[in-house]
Amino acid sequence: MERIGIFKEMGYISIGDKYTPFIYRPFNDSAYKSKQMLSGGAKSKSALQAGYFDTQFKRIFEREAFTDPVKIERQYRIQQSKKNIGKAFLPSNGEKKKCGVGSYYGTFGGPIQAMSALHSPRKPNKSPGKNFYTNPPKKGSGYGYPDVTLSKTVSYSSDPYDRAKEMLKREIVAHKSMLKGGAFRLNLHPVECFDSNPYKFDKPLPPPKKTEEKKHINVPFKPSSPSKKTGGMKAGTFDSYPTYSAEPYGTKKTKSAMMNKEVQIFHPPPGPKSTPVKSIISLNVNKAVNSTNYNRIPSVMAY
Repeated sequence: MERIGIFKEMGYISIGDKYTPFIYRPFNDSAYKSKQMLSGGAKSKSALQAGYFDTQFKRIFEREAFTDPVKIERQYRIQQSKKNIGKAFLPSNGEKKKCGVGSYYGTFGGPIQAMSALHSPRKPNKSPGKNFYTNPPKKGSGYGYPDVTLSKTVSYSSDPYDRAKEMLKREIVAHKSMLKGGAFRLNLHPVECFDSNPYKFDKPLPPPKKTEEKKHINVPFKPSSPSKKTGGMKAGTFDSYPTYSAEPYGTKKTKSAMMNKEVQIFHPPPGPKSTPVKSIISLNVNKAVNSTNYNRIPSVMAY
């Protein structure tokens, strides 16, 4: 009992009834006993009232007044005719009818001269004359054949080889002949300033001072002895380990320590222990189903 977490085994709630297995318990007896509700088949739509819920066709309006559209149109015309001040306009004569196709009888304008069939006077016809005649085309493509194109043959003009050099020489000679003298030159020697340099110092400078060079020691510094590690003591410190000194006053006991000696410590009882419980799915499915007893086992679901 201690292992499953209960104090004692609980009694069964029954009065000695015989146990009925779960698979043989009846479920939903009214579904297969007595008469059941049966729905009729689907009805096809037709001109009869059989395909509708109502047994008789009902009109949207019952006992409504009959309206005659011809009568309403006549009443409207009578109301519009009452608005006329005088009598209706009647022409003096009736309309004239045509006596044939192309007739202008009965029209306001009469016949149109532009559409008349009479011939209008025209100017005498003059022939445009003959086309002008040209000489037959000359043979040859035009390149290398003289007197073939529309323009006249170009006359020969000589082009000397050194024409450009001769023209340049003529221009240089003409330019020098226009000069009156030589090029303009200054006789002054170029200097840095117009006047003498005020910052110029002619005296010799004193010899430079020699600076004393500092001697550098290349030997590194080494301590007299290596550093000591602590090792759980004062070996690596400058002072020695201090001597032990007893406490002049006794330690004061706390109130909680004094209470623990007099009163027992409260230990809460252990929490509720879990009990082994089978799941609902395992209870419903934990059964053997084969080809001989599958029809006697009810389904797990309600439908």
